Amino acid sequence: MTKVPKRPRDANQLAKRIVDLATGEAEEEQIDAKKSKAGKKGAKARARSLTPEERSEIASAAAAARWKKS
Repeated sequence: MTKVPKRPRDANQLAKRIVDLATGEAEEEQIDAKKSKAGKKGAKARARSLTPEERSEIASAAAAARWKKS
């Protein structure tokens, strides 16, 4: 399994990457479609397997974490 490299944070490196892609010196890596769908399928399966009480607890914890940030 090959990981797709992250986009460079440095503006100069990002500009070089864009130019390389545009001129054909480098090829853009593609994420396998099956791999990208796997997480979505897993989330649906997990949601089906949880009870309403468990889903509520998870949602409450997520909301608390969001509002905790200042």
